[in-house]
Amino acid sequence: MVGPVTDAPSSAAPAQGDAQPAGFQPDLELWPIGNCQVSALVDRTGAFVWGCIPRVDGEPVFCSLLDGTERDEGIWRFEIEGQVSASQRYIRNTPILLTTLEAEDGSAVEVLDFCPRFEGQGRKYRPVAFARIVRPIAGNPRIRVVLKPMKNYGAAPAETTRGTNHIRFLCGTQTLRLSTDAPIGYIQEGRFFRVEGDTHFFLGPDEPFTGNLREEVRRMEQSTRKYWQLWVRSLATPYEWQEEVIRCAITLKLCQHEETGAIVAALTTSVPEAPFSERNWDYRYCWLRDSYYTVQALNRIGALDVLEKYLGFLRNIVDSAKGGQIQPLYSVMGVAELDENIAPDLEGYRGMGPVRVGNAAYTQVQYDCYGQIVLPTVQGFFDKRLLRMADDTDFASLEEVGEAAWDKHDKPDAGLWEFRTRQEVHTYSAVMCWAACDRLANVAAHLGKDDRAKVWRERADTIADTIDAKAWKPAEEGEREGAGHYGASFESDYLDASLLQMVELRFCEPDAERFRATFEQVEAQLRRGEHMLRYAAEDDFGAPETAFNICTFWLIDALGRIGREDEARELFCTMLGHCTPSGLLSEDMDFETGELWGNFPQTYSLVGVINCAGLLSKSWNAVR
Repeated sequence: MVGPVTDAPSSAAPAQGDAQPAGFQPDLELWPIGNCQVSALVDRTGAFVWGCIPRVDGEPVFCSLLDGTERDEGIWRFEIEGQVSASQRYIRNTPILLTTLEAEDGSAVEVLDFCPRFEGQGRKYRPVAFARIVRPIAGNPRIRVVLKPMKNYGAAPAETTRGTNHIRFLCGTQTLRLSTDAPIGYIQEGRFFRVEGDTHFFLGPDEPFTGNLREEVRRMEQSTRKYWQLWVRSLATPYEWQEEVIRCAITLKLCQHEETGAIVAALTTSVPEAPFSERNWDYRYCWLRDSYYTVQALNRIGALDVLEKYLGFLRNIVDSAKGGQIQPLYSVMGVAELDENIAPDLEGYRGMGPVRVGNAAYTQVQYDCYGQIVLPTVQGFFDKRLLRMADDTDFASLEEVGEAAWDKHDKPDAGLWEFRTRQEVHTYSAVMCWAACDRLANVAAHLGKDDRAKVWRERADTIADTIDAKAWKPAEEGEREGAGHYGASFESDYLDASLLQMVELRFCEPDAERFRATFEQVEAQLRRGEHMLRYAAEDDFGAPETAFNICTFWLIDALGRIGREDEARELFCTMLGHCTPSGLLSEDMDFETGELWGNFPQTYSLVGVINCAGLLSKSWNAVR
């Protein structure tokens, strides 16, 4: 088995003292923890460097990932005196992180990090809270606590007040309370102190901590561990690459805001797609496209709970639209307006600003979103495992979405790559509109609505004919017969990687002559060694400088489907080798150096791992 194994440790030599080491540059070797309400990204030294409250798109109280300076703020870490190394691993089948810090004299501590999540009083207990347990495991370790949350997107440190066993942090509109059995004075003064037993830290709501802190935090950790391990036990993983699939599945679930069911594209904002490119976007929102791919992948391994919650979010979106325009993205609370602004007090990842808050793509028209509403919703009419199956009322609402797909299938839009300065009739959008009508025909037939099934089937056929007539670019004079290809848009003949999705969406078969010809051209023009560009043409910001990881997984998928399975497996294993020690990927990758860029962890990329593992894995029957 290849790729990272998330239970295995990784090591690094962290800094001593208040500041990062000279020349230190943050990277994406990060370990997410979370509970589907809040999350934090932990760096290789065991420090919280990114974390927002009261939810993923809220204020980043931990923001040093995007600070770009050497000031020691927006961070929470433990330092062991004389520290020389740190190693990390997840507790098996959980997002509970264990970091071991070792000192030059042989003393060591373990830091156990988690966000509580478990059943309590008939509902999920998933507070806006972060819990940490420090355990001495060798020698006589002395530690220092550096806890400096910020407010107003890095504008200023949070003011503090203290009580007997707690510190309050006034983080703008939110207040956090640290309850601990460690010496409060030492924490506030940043002094080293000896750890002679397990020490507990609970940073959560501004309310008194009820019960015995030591016992309650330990109970929370055990209950959280049990919840995640039972959730993983219900997954139908492929035989090969089980650890990789499990880690991606857990992380995708962490990207769901469970209160509403929305799924964010990533946990961060403004990690650039390439150095100094200003392709810095806020991904802490729910794109219907990304969410479709997420629930599709999780559904393939049996994670129905994520699908069910997301279907509830979609129903609310459709209801709010009242038959009108569906946006490509919404906030996790379903808010439509996501005005894009710059956070002036954060210099950006490695100083590569700007740091953006909000995303102007919400103003765009992206007509593929209609298919991405219909496709996951259709399962609700067929899947008898669901607690709430879809009915005639749901079909009526879905037909409104289908009407929009039918109306817009040949209209210009910004496309799935969200071009900001031009519009075309994008082939991917047209295929998604076709898929919406095709699946509605299936549902209508299933419900016994033969007249509606006929309407939707005729519309799907009409869209398919339009795509074949307008997106297909015949071979030019002098080229061999059959050398044409589908274009990325009706108006032009340039290529993009989304054309590889025509098979996945069932628009054509992998052995279809036109798909084979298109695949040949896409691979020739967009493949860069072991990586894949989304497109090669210049866009609003110039020529792409990095590969788009999901497109590489689309290439792997297509290779497997057209019979080049050995090559697909080799390329898949290569991609897994690029994962961080936490077993995850960001959005983009430098196709020369393999360095990760873009927001992290990226749902698209994790979906690619799950889908390709399922496609390429040996059957369980091979070992049973």
